[in-house]
Amino acid sequence: MDKTAEMTLADLPPHRRGIIKSLDAEGMIRRRLLDLGLLPGTVVETIRRSPAGDPVAFKIRGAAIALRLEDGRRVYIQQL
Repeated sequence: MDKTAEMTLADLPPHRRGIIKSLDAEGMIRRRLLDLGLLPGTVVETIRRSPAGDPVAFKIRGAAIALRLEDGRRVYIQQL
């Protein structure tokens, strides 16, 4: 995949960074993602994946959060 192409947060490899471009979520899920700091323009880094691959730990605005892949697929990013 081209480095500049948009992808989802669930596709971001470990120890890579991306910038959030948009969210494809509505209602309570959108509110939860926004409350976690997943705002357009925010830089996010994958810290690690669980042994089973889900959830994934991310560093967002200096905090570590765990996010299910299902929710990560709703967050569109551009890899840095």
